[in-house]
Amino acid sequence: MSLPQVLVILGAQWGDEGKGKLVDLLSAQFDICGRFNGGANAGHTIVVNSKKYAFHLVPCGVLHQNTTNVIGNGCVVHIPTLLHELELLDAEGLNYHGRLFLSDRAHLVFDYHLDIDGKREEGRGTEKIGTTRKGIGPTYSDKMNRIGIRAGIFKNFDPIRLEQELEKALSTHKKTWDLTFDVAAEVQKYAEYAKKIQPFIRDTIVYVNKSLNEGKKILIEGANAVMLDIDFGTYPYVTSSSTTIGGCSTGLGIPPSKINCTVGIVKAYTTRVGAGPFPTELLDDVGNQLRKIGHEYGTTTGRPRRCGWLDLVVVKYGHMLNNYQYLNLTKLDVLSGLNELKVGVSYKLNGETLDSIPSDLEDLAKVEVEYVTFPGWSEDLSACRTFESLPPAAQRYVSFIEEFVAVKCRWVGVGAGREDMIDRGV
Repeated sequence: MSLPQVLVILGAQWGDEGKGKLVDLLSAQFDICGRFNGGANAGHTIVVNSKKYAFHLVPCGVLHQNTTNVIGNGCVVHIPTLLHELELLDAEGLNYHGRLFLSDRAHLVFDYHLDIDGKREEGRGTEKIGTTRKGIGPTYSDKMNRIGIRAGIFKNFDPIRLEQELEKALSTHKKTWDLTFDVAAEVQKYAEYAKKIQPFIRDTIVYVNKSLNEGKKILIEGANAVMLDIDFGTYPYVTSSSTTIGGCSTGLGIPPSKINCTVGIVKAYTTRVGAGPFPTELLDDVGNQLRKIGHEYGTTTGRPRRCGWLDLVVVKYGHMLNNYQYLNLTKLDVLSGLNELKVGVSYKLNGETLDSIPSDLEDLAKVEVEYVTFPGWSEDLSACRTFESLPPAAQRYVSFIEEFVAVKCRWVGVGAGREDMIDRGV
């Protein structure tokens, strides 16, 4: 089935919705798979022939030999982590040479960023954000403070220049933090990294737009999700980048007018990692069951995820911001065996129904969720390949979601494998 020239896949909740699976499934039909935000704080897990691949920086399209993969200018990249990820691909015999590019405008995460990240989190005491401590926030802070170092430094690597840039950044940070960081040792390490990284450095903005003008197809892969967006999420319990549709343009250099289709990835229930209000959270046996059956542990950190009922207030909010043309409902199979299911459909605060999600987290923590209850089903969904083959109760659950949000659930995930996906077509 024909797909648009530029398709965007975005998380529609608090992340961990299973975006990587649809990216992997569709990448074979696209010339380029581009990542526009975040860093190694994101984790996408893909299962192919029972083999699990965990990606943190490399776009998920790398598994397809005809797809070129771009780490865009809006990303922040810890080079040792990237090289380790490439070593794992080498071990699997996956050839990515000539089809993996790192934007020369992407900012670099250094080990002192990780150190600052940890110190900031510890300094918050009982008000911890729940950061992955991968240095993402401090690196984006350096970017905005104009003391960041970009990947373009690898083009014509000059160790003296890197030393000067590091000293400049550290002179700012050492006024606030007690940092132990050996600049000379870091420069020596990066001199070795440069030999490995140079072949990947590219002006990806020119490359992507030239490819568009040539008629090539681009799949844009989002990291994190709408509720973690620095502007629109549950601030301050958010990530440090723009995770919504606007981030595609600022993070890859693609004009908004070139984007043809946006897909929101929605888990059939809700999860989140880290602190912050979670209106539909289940702190009971049902929540524990969802965590156990859904293997709800962070790809990046291994932390147990908080689990709750599906929150359609969140999904509609994301649709308002991103204008999804389709939804991909994931992990429907995890709900099998529950006698009844609940779906959050509105928030009330002080007896009044809210229009959407309040910006004040004290208000969000106090909302009363109004639910619609559905009968569950006991059947195993893993062999289902058409909507009609789903149990009637599962069909009603999916239909309610798409009617409420007013967006078609084109893809429905019924298992962990690449093949465990129902495509209902346009």
